[in-house]
Amino acid sequence: MADWHWETDPDDLLDELPPGARAEAEQLAQEIAVRESMVFLEGASYTGASPGLRTEARGQLMLMYLTDVRGERIVVLQATWFG
Repeated sequence: MADWHWETDPDDLLDELPPGARAEAEQLAQEIAVRESMVFLEGASYTGASPGLRTEARGQLMLMYLTDVRGERIVVLQATWFG
């Protein structure tokens, strides 16, 4: 497993969330990064098509993200808290 990571775009995307929602968003993003590292084992040498924009929801939280396979990262573009 590669050292996949996650980040947000923009950098302050999660700043407006309540503390509990932010912690949940960070945990979910990390879990997605781990999962993607297991799905795309080739990592930086991957030559296939990008999986595109995807959504992951858990409880009152929804994240929209891109998987940058060659960059071995998850980029969270939107975080919605329904609480």
